[in-house]
Amino acid sequence: MSETKPSVLFVCVHNAGRSQMGAAFLTHLGGDRVEVRSAGSAPAETVNPAVVEAMREVGIDISAESPKVLTTEAVQSSDVVITMGCGDACPYFPGKRYLDWTLEDPAGQGVAAVRPIRDDIEQRVRGLLAELGIQAR
Repeated sequence: MSETKPSVLFVCVHNAGRSQMGAAFLTHLGGDRVEVRSAGSAPAETVNPAVVEAMREVGIDISAESPKVLTTEAVQSSDVVITMGCGDACPYFPGKRYLDWTLEDPAGQGVAAVRPIRDDIEQRVRGLLAELGIQAR
């Protein structure tokens, strides 16, 4: 891990749902004690509106976020890479910590279906913060 603060990259295919929620929770709960990125192997045009609404319900506004393309540089500059259903699209670098979070894809689903995915991601992020020695806000 970097001397200053750990860096975490969330990756999913479209960077429109799961990885956006993971990044938003880590930013919200970890504050400036962790560097957060998210990206997709095949980014969508916009963040899933049901995901935006589900996050708004818990007081986190991600309406200004936009999907970003996964780059080799993003992976290289991260201490922890969390994949969420992107398969082999994520480049692998020895020495990085990789976690694969198996989560249902919220694409095409309504807010009611996104809520349990959101809540699962929040619990996983809280666990990650504990592993990193960072107290959640």
